[in-house]
Amino acid sequence: QVQLVESGGGLVQAGGSLRLSCAASGRTFSTHVMAWFRQIPGKEREFVAVISQSGGRTYYGDSVKDRFTISRDNAKDTVYLQMNSLKPEDTAIYYCSADVNAGRMLRTTAREYDYWGRGTQVTVSS
Repeated sequence: QVQLVESGGGLVQAGGSLRLSCAASGRTFSTHVMAWFRQIPGKEREFVAVISQSGGRTYYGDSVKDRFTISRDNAKDTVYLQMNSLKPEDTAIYYCSADVNAGRMLRTTAREYDYWGRGTQVTVSS
């Protein structure tokens, strides 16, 4: 069982930055691919970013590429999402997720992920 707890969300003006954190429980964090998704009420969960087990490989959704950076600290069982140049359309609930069966794949579909946090709200004002 893996428990994920997100933090760092809040209200920020357009053009600003936020750093989200996701703390994981358990001893196997370094073996999981980790990802961030986001969701607006009434819409499907959207892929944001994914990182490999070692942190050496990352992949981003087109809407956040070159603005967001995913990283992880396996010594702290934590994954991060640095969000820069925020836009009002980035407003959503951001979820951390773990893919425990990924192998070498970096998956971008929400249904492939096994564990989820409760989410943290990010609101970007114009």
